[in-house]
Amino acid sequence: MPQGVAPYLSAEKLTNAIEIVLDIGRPAEVRYSTGNIEKLGQELINDNDINFITSHLQEFTHDNRSGIPGTLHRISAIRNRQGKIVGLTCRIGRVVTGTISCIKDICTQGKSILFLGRPGVGKTTKLREISRLVADELGKRVVIVDTSNEIAGDGDTPHPAIGAARRMQVPQPEFQKDIMIEAVENHTPEVIVVDEIGTEAEAQAARTIAERGVMLIATAHGNSLESLIKNPTLSDLVGGIQSVTLGDDEAKRRASQKTVLEREKQPTFDIVIEIIDRNTLAVYKNSSEAVDYILRGWPIRPELRKVDKDYSKNPVGDFVEKQEETVVPVAQQVQKPEENQMNFSFSRQKYCEQNKPLRKLYLYAVSRTIVEKTIERLNFNVEITRNVDDADIVLAHKNFAKGGAKVLNTAKEYRAQIFYVKTNSMAQIQKVLKDALDLRPFDNPEDTGFCDESEQALDEAKNAIKQIQDGVPYVDLLPQNTQVRKLQHDLVEQYGLKSTSIGEGETRHLRVSR
Repeated sequence: MPQGVAPYLSAEKLTNAIEIVLDIGRPAEVRYSTGNIEKLGQELINDNDINFITSHLQEFTHDNRSGIPGTLHRISAIRNRQGKIVGLTCRIGRVVTGTISCIKDICTQGKSILFLGRPGVGKTTKLREISRLVADELGKRVVIVDTSNEIAGDGDTPHPAIGAARRMQVPQPEFQKDIMIEAVENHTPEVIVVDEIGTEAEAQAARTIAERGVMLIATAHGNSLESLIKNPTLSDLVGGIQSVTLGDDEAKRRASQKTVLEREKQPTFDIVIEIIDRNTLAVYKNSSEAVDYILRGWPIRPELRKVDKDYSKNPVGDFVEKQEETVVPVAQQVQKPEENQMNFSFSRQKYCEQNKPLRKLYLYAVSRTIVEKTIERLNFNVEITRNVDDADIVLAHKNFAKGGAKVLNTAKEYRAQIFYVKTNSMAQIQKVLKDALDLRPFDNPEDTGFCDESEQALDEAKNAIKQIQDGVPYVDLLPQNTQVRKLQHDLVEQYGLKSTSIGEGETRHLRVSR
């Protein structure tokens, strides 16, 4: 480091540092994983400081990256219009172990895995450790396609952190796709590791590798699976999407428009893992099913796994509970898990369906999204099935009952109970589901369950809606807990009216207005 910067650097100061930034005309900075930025003195960086550093580095590649042989550090350059270097970002590379212990059972299944996450959350660190795990502990032939030398470090000798895995360097980023194919054709690998798949050609090369039976472990640009699906360049990694026109019967069965988006082909990667932060991962164990659910607007609940927990004996993490009807990226939902936990004024184990057996439900022309949300919120012991012959209960829309006679006749043949809803509204579906599941109030009249409480609250919201439609400017509802207020919000929204939560604590309630 330049003489004006070196006195401010120490091993203690760099313990949690991510990078050191040097720009001409500004003081040097250290950036930390916590988001904090610390200036290294007040002396401004000049041309001599930049030249001093670059003179000790290997030549920068076409993507303006260089490294220090034998280390995992990376130095990236910023140039002006004339090609002169005017800034440097010195990324601090470390060997961190234990970051994949929570997904070790997944990494040893032999399935292709795709990691997603924002920059700096540890995607490359996990690739490095997985490479060592698969090569050393499983004894597989692993080849790393190292475009920027971040996985195995700079220089001709790979860093010991990758174990027995072999490394192929990429001379220029645009050649990454060619090196990927070359690795398969020339070196007979069982596993290929690639960092940062970012172009359509690289996505196509990844599919070629997967179709040859080679396990592929890679990272891609994108914070979440949903954002990747919407990215036309990289959506092929998870099967791609296409517009499909449904027949009348199928559109009624799905309760959707006739033109819908469907997955085009089998995904390249069997498993998708979103890296929420350095300690939290969201795992989609079946990427094809996850993509189908997202495209159809169905709730999707990936497993949440914590880095500091061991899942080897019980390989199932926590599940993300969706609170909204639309599918929200996992990264936004679990950013602050403690704040997302709802505090109920009742016990979830007491209400509605205690000790009831699992029932299977088939839907015909009824909104699956609303039914899923109702089941989750009210904790019904119900599973939605796609086959009418597996169903105990059929929930059908009354307006389409005549057109669905064939399906309903099949349900009768299998002795399934059939119930009808008049509208695809939360209140209507909740009421019919209670009847279908034969739910009764509790024996203790003082122990009112959530079903009774929510039904009364929805009736109150209906009366308020009618008053607003009759000309009343606004109506204040009785205070309710968070979960019940969400049901009221949904009901009011269906009528095109406005609902606002006002008050604090036990007095918090909805105000309904136009």
